[in-house]
Amino acid sequence: MRLICISDTHSLHEQMPEIPDGDVLIHAGDCTGTGSLAALSHFTEWFGTLPHQHKILIAGNHDYCFEIYPKPSREMCTEHGVTYLRGEATRIGNLNFYGFPWQPIYRWMAFNAREGELRGRLQRVPDDTNVLISHGPAFNVFDYVPSERAHVGCHALANRIQELNELKAHICGHIHESYGFAVRESDGVKFANASTCTERYSPSNLPIVIDL
Repeated sequence: MRLICISDTHSLHEQMPEIPDGDVLIHAGDCTGTGSLAALSHFTEWFGTLPHQHKILIAGNHDYCFEIYPKPSREMCTEHGVTYLRGEATRIGNLNFYGFPWQPIYRWMAFNAREGELRGRLQRVPDDTNVLISHGPAFNVFDYVPSERAHVGCHALANRIQELNELKAHICGHIHESYGFAVRESDGVKFANASTCTERYSPSNLPIVIDL
C-alpha cells in the first residue's frame, strides 16, 4: 500500500508541489491558516477532488474550527469523501490507522494539552495500530527547532510509540523546520515529518511517499 503524506499546508494547498499517485492520501494537520469554517470548506473541496481512493485528515493547532465547530467541520469532511480522525481508528486493507491531533501546549492553540492529558489520551491508541498519524512529532524525532536549539516533540508520544509493537509508520508535521523521512534500523518503522510549508511558510516541501 502506498501512502502519500502531506501536512501543514496552511490554506496554501493549491500552491504546493504536485501530489503523486497513491492508495491513501494523509494530511497530518494544519490544513487551514486561520482555522475558520470558510478556510476548511475551501480545503475539503480541494482535497476531495484528488484522485486517491482514500483520504485521511487530522486537525492541527491552527485548525480551530474542529474544536469550536466539531459537527459542521466533520460534516464537511464526510461530504467530500475525507475520513476525519480525532482520537479515532480506521482500517484500510490490512492496515489500522489512528489519528491523534493533540500536541504539547504552544500559545494555547487548538488541540493543545498538558503532559498528563497527553499520556491519558495516548493510552487509548490501540495496540494493533499500524500507522499512527499525529500532528506533532515525538520527542527527538523530526522535532528540532534550530532557532531555539531545542527538541520540542512530545515525550508521552515517544513513549507510546515504543509500546506499539505492530507499528509500521508514524506520520506527523507541526515543526516545519524538521521536515524529513527516516527508517528505524532496529525494526524498519518509517517516520515522516511531512510539513508542506517551510519555516517561512513557503508550501514547497514535496509530499513524502511511504510504501508499506
